[in-house]
Amino acid sequence: MVKAVVGANWGDEGKGKITDMLAEKADIIVRFQGGANAGHTIVNNYGKFALHTLPSGVFYDHTTSIIGNGVALNIPVLFNEIKSITDRNVPMPKILVSDRAQMVMPYHILFDEYEEERLAGKSFGSTKSGIAPFYSDKYAKIGFQVSELFDDEASLKEKIERVIASKNVLLEHLYKKPLLTVDSVYKTLMEYKEMVEPYVCDVSAYLYEAIKAGKNILLEGQLGSMKDPDHGIYPMVTSSSTLAAYGAIGAGIAPYEIKQIVTVCKAYSSAVGAGEFVSEIFGEEADELRRRGGDGGEYGATTGRPRRMGWFDCVASKYGCRIQGTTDVAFTVLDVLGYLDEIPVCVGYEIDGVVTTDFPTTAKLKKAKPVYEVLPGWKQDIRGIKKYEELPENCRKYIEFIEKQIEFPITMISNGPGRDDIIYRQ
Repeated sequence: MVKAVVGANWGDEGKGKITDMLAEKADIIVRFQGGANAGHTIVNNYGKFALHTLPSGVFYDHTTSIIGNGVALNIPVLFNEIKSITDRNVPMPKILVSDRAQMVMPYHILFDEYEEERLAGKSFGSTKSGIAPFYSDKYAKIGFQVSELFDDEASLKEKIERVIASKNVLLEHLYKKPLLTVDSVYKTLMEYKEMVEPYVCDVSAYLYEAIKAGKNILLEGQLGSMKDPDHGIYPMVTSSSTLAAYGAIGAGIAPYEIKQIVTVCKAYSSAVGAGEFVSEIFGEEADELRRRGGDGGEYGATTGRPRRMGWFDCVASKYGCRIQGTTDVAFTVLDVLGYLDEIPVCVGYEIDGVVTTDFPTTAKLKKAKPVYEVLPGWKQDIRGIKKYEELPENCRKYIEFIEKQIEFPITMISNGPGRDDIIYRQ
């Protein structure tokens, strides 16, 4: 059976914890899109980890972790990450890398930095991980696939020469930066070949056989619905599809094989980077939620940037769940809200004097004002509770109110950062 774990909102919903938890019963975990530009925080028996490329199931010795063809693969980052967990007594995970995955090159990261610098105050808030330049090259058909590392030297150098010709024009005339050379790029590719060669696999064929054998497979998405380039808050989005539907493409499996889509929602809202965020809060109210939130505060797992904070947004979450094709909602960090007397929930957007519960395009989103309904808090610590019926009444009412608003079933409730801090609900 194939399950997907994806985000309903702007990312940072707690997908890592949910994937780590579900991986206990999985055989294979696949990262199917994105790169090292966002992270998943995991707390388990080995400690606390921030993963950026590795799937969140690497902490189990029975799982195989796969880097799918849809991933923006930064090879040195991947291997530094493997070392960072094995140095902390995590057993060496079994890893496979798709021969069709494409590689983030050092010049992608430089171009990302140069463009953000050039745009200055009008930048996209990039993590400067090279993601947009990488995907630009992929779809312009001038990227480098892992399989090309095993091509003959003459063919590879001929392609490098063709690729860097246009890049050097930009470097010289737009950015005024040092030029690329064929030999330096070739040398980098050969270093990458040496590192990745033992792990390269025809992942699509491997997964095809695994599905026939009845294996349990988890597809792990990065970021969330609002960051999808087609359906998100364009242009303040990422450069690969963040939707479960893309899991089939980014892993190389048939779309009908995805039987369960677990969409992760936070019990409040947070976002890293620029873009529209209707339920955003500021000042002391935001600082307090940020300080108490997440696991040790709401700061980006990759960037360390303080996350923008907001109340739960039913409009964005209903839309985010809908376009994911949600079968189950995992509701995370609910324990964080226990300090509040009252909890505002955004139930609609007012746009030009009209209230809507449908999520609009970015041009209209810019004019949206939140419409709130205020619910009573439960004023107690809910960590350690294992049964839904044992949650405080107002806590259950908060969950049920949101479930009704978003129109998708909340079947998992996370009430703490640990692997076992979970309540299953029918």
